[in-house]
Amino acid sequence: MYVIRLTDGTLRVPRSLASEDGRLIGNAYVEVGPDDPDYSRWLSESVTEEEAAERRRRWAEENDALEREFLAYKADQFAADQDEV
Repeated sequence: MYVIRLTDGTLRVPRSLASEDGRLIGNAYVEVGPDDPDYSRWLSESVTEEEAAERRRRWAEENDALEREFLAYKADQFAADQDEV
């Protein structure tokens, strides 16, 4: 999840909620304005909505190639195991 910078300057900052034993309950975004004490820290890490969408698109494309590579490796390993039987 990215810190998203909206056109009006508001930031959407990802937050996670966990139970007392550490289990993840959920992920969400919290809107932070320029009056928030952490605003400048988050601003330096923020990306626009378009930049975030582009990163997700690139990640999905790269993930597809990695998945194909893994499946080919897995098939080779299975074939090698069958040769040993």
